[in-house]
Amino acid sequence: MLDEVGQLSSVHVRIAAETAGVSVRTVWRWLAEARETGRGEMAPRRKGFTVSDELWDRLSELGGNVAALHRELTAQAGNGPRPVPSLGTLHRAVRREQRAGRVLQGVRPGRGRVDPAVYDRALAELALPGTVDEAGQAPPATEPVQAVVPDGSAGAVPLGVRLYVPGAHVVATSQLGEVTEALAHTVAARGIACVYGDAGQGKTVAIHQALALLPRRVPARQAQVAVKPALPQLRAALLTAFGLPATALTNRTDAGDRALIDAFSSPGVVLIDDVQRIAAPELDYLRLLADAPTTRTSLVLCGAGAERTLARAPALASRVLTWQHVPRLEASQVPAVLRLFHPLWHTAADADLLYADETCARGNFRTWAKITSHAYAALDQRPGTGADGALLSRACSRLGPNP
Repeated sequence: MLDEVGQLSSVHVRIAAETAGVSVRTVWRWLAEARETGRGEMAPRRKGFTVSDELWDRLSELGGNVAALHRELTAQAGNGPRPVPSLGTLHRAVRREQRAGRVLQGVRPGRGRVDPAVYDRALAELALPGTVDEAGQAPPATEPVQAVVPDGSAGAVPLGVRLYVPGAHVVATSQLGEVTEALAHTVAARGIACVYGDAGQGKTVAIHQALALLPRRVPARQAQVAVKPALPQLRAALLTAFGLPATALTNRTDAGDRALIDAFSSPGVVLIDDVQRIAAPELDYLRLLADAPTTRTSLVLCGAGAERTLARAPALASRVLTWQHVPRLEASQVPAVLRLFHPLWHTAADADLLYADETCARGNFRTWAKITSHAYAALDQRPGTGADGALLSRACSRLGPNP
């Protein structure tokens, strides 16, 4: 309609492209087709190549390596009438399946003796292989979020958390879903979010899941801050997160600040975990960066007691758009969530799990991850036994007096 009255500008096209999640060139092509055909609706696309269950299982076995799957399909092309898609088509088909919530089961519990190195890689992906919701289904992607891999620059957010036991899955609970929704809104509004709650409740897990669901064009970075950092240290952490020369700019106040203001002018997300380590004067420096007229980067502040820390910096607290609390697991969630978290709980009785939660874990997911690790090790030493009350008591006793 704007084009017909001669009021269409490139700004309108950029807004339409961001809203639709496509490139500016694609929107211009749509407009050209509309001018030519006189029809504003897009013509239905022909059904393209889809990944069958058989191919998806094979891709999982290959660790998600699409190129390796394509080489196998090409080698088998002479054994059947099915045509082989191009590598680009196969990549696009896999991305469509992942955006729809299909996951690659890339992490499987080992059999027999467990390699100790596996424990060092005990990572469960968020919105990546191994993520399931409380109903046991892959969580669907909500518009306009898409599966994402950070841009690979220095300080990129790591997509994983330590869960202490091989074969574990991150479960997309309702609490994690609320954080994902809140952060998606905050990033779209280019605001500041504060995610807080007790230690071990899953704050970092929830934030990584939310950042993994952002569109690919929105880079996510993490600033690693020290305990009680001075202003030069905080500036160095932010410079490192953006891949800027921290050593050369840390003690050059004007040059370092200009470099950060320029970096914050690009759309993106900067995560600062354990924000309770930062004192009030340094928090005010974050407020100055967020207040710059050119700032388009969202700040995500996370930590146990983060809300109390920001209360000591009222100027920054007043600019926080979203306050999101991550509560404990409810007792009614525990049995179902744990059975999705790890297969060893499939045989455990609800009463045993609820008793262990009431007396030891108290709805804390990190504590349950530790209990699972001890139970897994005990079952590996005594194959054939099940997860019963005695096993839970033994695992809980390893956590010390204050689990």
